[in-house]
Amino acid sequence: MHLSYLRLRDFRNYQQADQAFEPGFHLLLGQNAQGKTNVLEAIYLLATLRSFRGVGASQMVRHGAKGLFVGAELRGQQRCRIRYYWSSQQRRLSVDQEPVKRLEDYLGLLRAVVFCTEDLQLIKGSPKGRRRFMDLLLAQTEPTYLHSLQQYVRLLRSRNALLKQARVDAGSLEAFTSQLVLHGQSLIDARVRLIPRLAPLAQAAYRRIAPDAETLSMEYAPSAREDFASELRRVAIREKMVKSTLIGPHRDDCLFKLNNQFVCDYGSEGQKRSVAIALKMAQAELLTHQMGVPPILLIDDVMGELDRQRRSGLLPLLERAHHANGQVFMTCTEENWPRELGRRLYRWHVQSGQLSKGH
Repeated sequence: MHLSYLRLRDFRNYQQADQAFEPGFHLLLGQNAQGKTNVLEAIYLLATLRSFRGVGASQMVRHGAKGLFVGAELRGQQRCRIRYYWSSQQRRLSVDQEPVKRLEDYLGLLRAVVFCTEDLQLIKGSPKGRRRFMDLLLAQTEPTYLHSLQQYVRLLRSRNALLKQARVDAGSLEAFTSQLVLHGQSLIDARVRLIPRLAPLAQAAYRRIAPDAETLSMEYAPSAREDFASELRRVAIREKMVKSTLIGPHRDDCLFKLNNQFVCDYGSEGQKRSVAIALKMAQAELLTHQMGVPPILLIDDVMGELDRQRRSGLLPLLERAHHANGQVFMTCTEENWPRELGRRLYRWHVQSGQLSKGH
């Protein structure tokens, strides 16, 4: 499935844009702050209902406008149309003019993997970003994961509210705890299954980027080292003191090592960047293997920042997307676009929120 049409209204610096796209490489050229990344952000928003820049929807509304609209047509074995509207008063998401009632019915319809400077925070940043990475990948590949995640978040919020009360009702706490364990264990099990599938792909990707470098490994680090329910009972007194749930999937992490040394502590900036790129390459490979078709690749000014070795390691992924009739959207300036991609691409010029086809 590929994105055949994109429509933007009052999105970032785009007052209005309507553009058709073919499968293949799409190179978005232009100077900084003209709107190249905004096109990628709009596609990613439709795929995940989030911005990869880590901002809320209100910050994506064009200055002076009341709301934003992003729409797309997807083509594959079937054709469908997605419509997303957001304002401070109203939110609408529809597929083929039918309102989306459950997010689990929507996520995975359009799959996209973004490569951007923010990816470095997957390695350097807090565990929250790594949990979000695992959650999104599992929500797109395991049908029941998103439901379990939504239930867990709701129960966690209720349980924490109960723990904050001056007198905690033991019966209510036990009821919330048993349900929290039920859904939390489902999340833990899914994450545990994910790592053995993702780690070899990340290791192979890292070897392509840095063939003479260290061996990359990754492991899931659950806060509940033993049985989840038993661990909660063990910290019950401390939870009542701090008035918060101390153990569970909301406290878990994913750890990366190079030659058995933690990348976040001992890795250089170059190593951390290479691990982040390898992780995203692994994400794209896993989605391709599991779904049979490659996700849309969104590459935001990353190639221009990489040396020749790292760029050459990324090229096979792009070539596979090309041979599978997939799509790649890549932003560059005129000066730094990777010439090794050759001439088999569509060039677009972006200036002041206007998108025009180049030659």
